[in-house]
Amino acid sequence: MKIAVDAMGGDKAPKAIIAGSLLVLDEIESNIVLIGKEDIIKKELEKRTTDFKRIDILDAQDVVENEDKPVKAIRSKKDSSMVKGFEALKNKEVDAFVSAGSTGALLAGSLLKIGRIKGIDRPALAPIYPTRKGFSLLVDAGANTDCKPRNLLEFGIMGSIYLQQVLGINNPKVGMVNIGTEEGKGNRLVSETYEVMKKSDMNFYGNLEARDIPGGIVDVIVCDGFVGNVILKLTEGVAMNMTSMLKEAFTKNFISKIGALILKGGLKEFKSKLDYTEYGGAPFLGVKRPVIKAHGSSNENAIKNAIKYGEIFCKNGVIEKIEEEIFKIGVDNIE
Repeated sequence: MKIAVDAMGGDKAPKAIIAGSLLVLDEIESNIVLIGKEDIIKKELEKRTTDFKRIDILDAQDVVENEDKPVKAIRSKKDSSMVKGFEALKNKEVDAFVSAGSTGALLAGSLLKIGRIKGIDRPALAPIYPTRKGFSLLVDAGANTDCKPRNLLEFGIMGSIYLQQVLGINNPKVGMVNIGTEEGKGNRLVSETYEVMKKSDMNFYGNLEARDIPGGIVDVIVCDGFVGNVILKLTEGVAMNMTSMLKEAFTKNFISKIGALILKGGLKEFKSKLDYTEYGGAPFLGVKRPVIKAHGSSNENAIKNAIKYGEIFCKNGVIEKIEEEIFKIGVDNIE
């Protein structure tokens, strides 16, 4: 099995990408194909290892930047690391593709170069969301800003299968983000989707208010991409500001510094629960081949885990199981 990695994508590329790719080799069976500027990749590799047995390089002299218009970049930057990654995936030269590059371009490439699973109307971005109980899966986090009930149903199905097959959660509980928990609450989309979800075979919890999300009362958080992206960005902002506020409070004076020392172990554990790098990347669920989006500011640990979960994704046949479930329930009958 081979996993392609976009060596030029992300804020810390190529150093963190290459370091993470080497780090994961002890934990996976797959070979790694690093895609990007060959001379730069070779120099970075030579700084870290002399063993290149499970590392291949695919030369690509161009880079898709965050400022690029996604569709235009995928169509015009044919010698970029991202486009070459998609081509290798499409031609089955590799089994999965991992990139920390532009989310928009990665979605555009997934649709234009790879295509959707038969029966899936729209693929969704599904990152891990840290909670008090561990984690939940947020589907969708920004790929689709306008949705239909059919889309939200598909998000719930795909999220459930991913959690079962990749993260080992049996019969995951699915909740839909709404402004209240009562049936019939919310706008037309969520009220109509509630009826569809209720009739499905998934373990549907019901409506979920935003304040309950961090508590981890459901395993799959379903919403349209507009709401999901707001939830994700708001949570990131709160976490960053809370960390800064705690740091200021604990360094204010001598007494507070003593308190910080006493609480050091607990604070370290709290921080680790919020560490996105432990959960790997976010899959684009609904695409015909495995595409994993790593966080743009991924360090080597985040890249390592994105690759590791990418291998599990392939081995456990997530795409095939989504195809089976979508065919079985016949979502084409749902608007």
